[in-house]
Amino acid sequence: MRKEVSVNIKSLMIYTSAMNNLIQTLQTILLYAIPILFAITVHEVAHGWVANKLGDPTAKMLGRLTLNPIKHIDLIGTIIVPAILVTLSGFIFGWAKPVPITWQNLHHPRRDTALVAAAGPISNLIMAVIWAALTKLGIILIPSMPAAAALVTMGQIGIYINLILLVLNLLPIPPLDGSRVVSSLLPPRASAQYMRIEPFGFFILLLLLVLGVLGTILLPLVTFLRGLLISWFGL
Repeated sequence: MRKEVSVNIKSLMIYTSAMNNLIQTLQTILLYAIPILFAITVHEVAHGWVANKLGDPTAKMLGRLTLNPIKHIDLIGTIIVPAILVTLSGFIFGWAKPVPITWQNLHHPRRDTALVAAAGPISNLIMAVIWAALTKLGIILIPSMPAAAALVTMGQIGIYINLILLVLNLLPIPPLDGSRVVSSLLPPRASAQYMRIEPFGFFILLLLLVLGVLGTILLPLVTFLRGLLISWFGL
């Protein structure tokens, strides 16, 4: 009888431990998922919104000017790749379904291309600032509301993710946003030659990531910007 009770207690302890681990995993996923989904959704909507204001309604007509993340999620780029990377290295890298832009519809194609491209990284900068403010709010609330610690954690993740997306997308590697800005500044012939590397852009980024070069480029800038936000908000 004692042996049976001992076995039951041991089984209960194993079950409880497994449930606690599952809950912690789900909490971690949720804490990362919300900032990631907001970061990619607002980034893509910003591109489409500015394009619409400058003469191209393509994204609006296709229902992409929405904060519904389902409209922007790419199974591999938004879910699988970031999940693997954050698990293995703590580094976030991913992408959403690009908002469709008909560049020829823009009122001033060369100038407006740069404005549309810049809208995405600018939105990530704004979101990083908002997450920093929410982190500060969470810190203030913790003494009277311990659950606000989740907001602090989520805010810190939101800052990091948005700064990564900001700096990453400013790299002048087609099809990243920085390349659109550079292309709009080049003479037409040079711009056309430059954008010919776009089909290979993903493989270039992947190679830089595997070699560790991408992290070497991004992390110092991300750390610097994060330090500024921490200083400004007293985090």
